[in-house]
Amino acid sequence: MTDDETHGEPSGKPSGKPGGKPNGKPSGKPSGKPSGKPNGKPNGKPDDRLARLGGDLQARGRLLCGELADPHTVLGLHAVEGRWVVRVYHPHAVRAEALQGAQAYPLERVTGGLFAGEVPGAEAYRVRLHFSDGSAWEREDPYRFLPTLGELDLHLFAEGRHRRLWEALGARPCTQDGVAGVAFAVWAPGVRRVSVVGDFCDWDGRQLPMRALGSSGVWELFVPWVEPGAHYKFELFSQAREIVLKADPLARAAEAPPNTASRVVRSEYEWGDGAYLAARAERDPRRAPLSVYEVHLGSWLRVPEEGDRVLSYRELAPALIAHAQRFGFTHLELLPIAEHPFTGSWGYQVSGYYAPTARHGEPDDLRYFVDQCHQAGIGVILDWVPAHFPKDDFSLGRFTGECLYEHPDPRRGYHPDWDTLIFDLGRPEVRCFLLANALYWLEEFHFDALRVDAVASMLYLDYSREPGGWIPNQHGGNENLEAVSFFRELNRWVPEECPGCFTVAEESTAWPEVTKDVAEGGLGFTFKWNMGWMHDTLEVFRMDPIYRQYHLGKLTFSMVYEYSERFVMPLSHDEVVHMKGSLWRKMPGDDWQRLANLRLLLSYMFTRPGKQLLFMGTELAPDAEWNHDKSLDWHLWDADPARAAFARFLEQLGAVYHAHPSLWEADHEPRGFAWIDCDDAEHTVISYRRIGGDEQLVVVLNLTPVPRSGFRVGLPLPGPYGVLFDSDAADFGGSGGATEQAITASEQPWKNQPCSAAVDLPPLGALILQPPPREPEALDSDDMIAVVD
Repeated sequence: MTDDETHGEPSGKPSGKPGGKPNGKPSGKPSGKPSGKPNGKPNGKPDDRLARLGGDLQARGRLLCGELADPHTVLGLHAVEGRWVVRVYHPHAVRAEALQGAQAYPLERVTGGLFAGEVPGAEAYRVRLHFSDGSAWEREDPYRFLPTLGELDLHLFAEGRHRRLWEALGARPCTQDGVAGVAFAVWAPGVRRVSVVGDFCDWDGRQLPMRALGSSGVWELFVPWVEPGAHYKFELFSQAREIVLKADPLARAAEAPPNTASRVVRSEYEWGDGAYLAARAERDPRRAPLSVYEVHLGSWLRVPEEGDRVLSYRELAPALIAHAQRFGFTHLELLPIAEHPFTGSWGYQVSGYYAPTARHGEPDDLRYFVDQCHQAGIGVILDWVPAHFPKDDFSLGRFTGECLYEHPDPRRGYHPDWDTLIFDLGRPEVRCFLLANALYWLEEFHFDALRVDAVASMLYLDYSREPGGWIPNQHGGNENLEAVSFFRELNRWVPEECPGCFTVAEESTAWPEVTKDVAEGGLGFTFKWNMGWMHDTLEVFRMDPIYRQYHLGKLTFSMVYEYSERFVMPLSHDEVVHMKGSLWRKMPGDDWQRLANLRLLLSYMFTRPGKQLLFMGTELAPDAEWNHDKSLDWHLWDADPARAAFARFLEQLGAVYHAHPSLWEADHEPRGFAWIDCDDAEHTVISYRRIGGDEQLVVVLNLTPVPRSGFRVGLPLPGPYGVLFDSDAADFGGSGGATEQAITASEQPWKNQPCSAAVDLPPLGALILQPPPREPEALDSDDMIAVVD
């Protein structure tokens, strides 16, 4: 602005409604590098009056060249020598007018598409633009509005502490000065210009340049005539004078791939899960049943009659809810559903961190899905990926033409395993982008928990890197101290903002205290995946049973470290892909033995300490491993009675798990488990007690195909024992020989137990025995954990 010019503060209300959209169809392409040449010349040399109306000559030049960081200094309403002047710019306009009330005031061409003229006052105004083809349109002027972000927003963001960042950045439908429109804001420090482009401006970066808000790196513009449903991107003019066209990092919706534009959306959804959320806030997930069904929405069920299309969020809701209820799953865990360009990544290479994938519908459709789950008593966990992101040109990579979201040094910013980029957690704004994103899914979509992917890759600076390929921290170590700080902050924010929600770490190393409270020096996760248990257990179960006697210690070893963390036992998607085979295919023996081994494995999983997670399709016992491009093999239940029987087994196992607090109430406390016998390698039989609430159960596993009649088992109490569950029951496809037996324990000590009984053990079977209804005796400390090497 010139010394004698000030920007007026608009007042009053506009007269009428915004007009239509610009003529022409969006090209979907950037407008190209600005030429700096105006679109036409004024007739003759401009006089002094016109020059004064046009404002500062240097600022005008930067505007026309596409390098003006604050176009509001030129455009909009200004006080010039005691008079009010309106300036508007459109590269294709041939005539312009300002309208106050019912009166139109002509604006004179200053140069190119820049017009200026006087109006009688500082009241709100509209502009009318005329074009060479005879068309015209009338609209509110974006450059008459004050910024939509406040100083507090910018301050919190700069410090990495803005917990509701999605309410400051992105595309937000709102009302300014009584006018409806969309507030656009993006973080892009160090560039020469940012414009919002879309189907509302012919994708022309000259039409809607944004203003830089101080030194924050944030650019902002309120555009009155844009409505929900509009497609848009940001056009950045980099320091290298190159055009960079990017999707909005905080877009709340995006086009379905392979298209890449962001979309403006407004949620109209009305939630009905208030009772569920109130109860959740009072629930401790550590002492509640937690049985998770991991789901890839795109391949759980498809519609073959319609070209094998995937189901929408709304179509999936009733089917998945009924399925989870049948098998007793407490939670669904969704593989990543933030927008991602490559379906084959399963969602683990995210391009739109704030946008639910459009493959299954609109954001409000996802809200409906979660809401329906909650009303049915089913929780929903989101697989969240803060570890890395893809290099696609339209997304976060080199966002400003230079590294912004990723670390600039490839030894810190590039992931060699996945050919992806790694977030620079040392930048407060990047940390804030991710931390606020975690809260966004929990608050805006009511997810119950986040399963955080690839935690180990974030914790170690030398993860999957050769010597010399990584940079030590300031202490010379391989610990990523910025990631440690990030996780601690995440696990402070979540319980503070979302009571009852929890976090789960997919962490595969021996990093200590992952689930220890942040206040006590830990990372603060609620649970950690027990990858050691998974690897050891599957290794033993792959073996021919004759060899298991030599490796019994590998099966029981996990109890040595069981209480070092709070664990979830995963049999996840990672175990049934990349030529690893399905769980059924991993099991040894003929078809009958494969199913018997699988029933035994799951019985062990559901009855030992820790929560459990199963990947979808486990209930079908398929031969083939998972294929993300096709539906699960639902026909197997109809085609094979043995697999239908296996489904009944899993259904009953889930019911038993739910009904008995001893199987989940003290999962993470030594009082909840005690070995009876873990070193009987000769018979390859293990037994243990589960204690919780006012009950205890006894579990006996026969890991061989040899039936064992009259096998003596140590028991905690005398009297009759019922067979609560038999994995070898005839209804489950088993032999059924042990289900109806009568078991009476006498006071004959055995295996450090005061009582014992002769029990018929089924082949490759698990029995859950229920003692007579008496209070459990106090456990000695020596009973808590006994293991073999």
